[in-house]
Amino acid sequence: MSAAAKKKFSVGTLLARLVLILAGLSALVPVLWTFLNSFKNRVDIVSAVPKFFFTPTLENYVYVLSREAVAQGLLNSVVVVGSAVIAGAVLGLPAAYALARYPLRWANDIQFFVLSMRFLPPVAVAIPLMVIWLQLELYDTRIALVVTYTLLTLSTVIWLAIPAFKAVPKEVEEAGRVDGYGPYAIFFKVALPIAARSLIGAIAFGFVLVWNEFLIALMLTTSDAKTLPIVASELSQLGRDVPWGILNASVILLSLPPLLMVGVLSGFLNAAFKRRRDAA
Repeated sequence: MSAAAKKKFSVGTLLARLVLILAGLSALVPVLWTFLNSFKNRVDIVSAVPKFFFTPTLENYVYVLSREAVAQGLLNSVVVVGSAVIAGAVLGLPAAYALARYPLRWANDIQFFVLSMRFLPPVAVAIPLMVIWLQLELYDTRIALVVTYTLLTLSTVIWLAIPAFKAVPKEVEEAGRVDGYGPYAIFFKVALPIAARSLIGAIAFGFVLVWNEFLIALMLTTSDAKTLPIVASELSQLGRDVPWGILNASVILLSLPPLLMVGVLSGFLNAAFKRRRDAA
């Protein structure tokens, strides 16, 4: 490589890294600023000059965590989202494997239909579902939310899992058949372990989507089954005295479960791949 080509390559690499750094900062700075504001008094937050040095306080977190509605909303979110993600994975992964390995005549149409469920605006889905749950006398219940969220996670898991299963080498599955594995054994003992990294990413993505879902939960609940995003939105007040510190603390608490789940799954994946590498 000539000196001019090397120089051009180094400049391009430097610009690419600079763009990545700027993109990372644009995503990270708002989160850090929200985190700082969650420890500020309202006077420090609404100050004309941003304050980077202040006396931290835990009053915002104490206020949020001491509310009974927050505890109930957290319980509802954990039960509803956890059940929906498990149901979506149990139903979606076998469906994705079947579409990837046993293509039907309408396989592409099925994939497009599954993806089209994400095209619809939430209000277009929530209004018919609200009528259905009202007629079934299941409105404002966890069961209604679990079924609704399962539809959302199911479409996400299927769409993201199909490429993961297609990437599994067919030769490995054929070797499993030679060893006497049946279709179910190949799915559980061969395909799932090989595609685990991408599949867990799909499940985690589905979890984040339904955990942060707001509009559908707002229209399908009133009091008993309200999830944490709905409760967090109710902490705001109309008028000039907006409790910014409380709102920032609510945002941080609302963001912790997805971050913890992604961290736990990442640790699990790293440990699993390390064991496989050591065994090899």
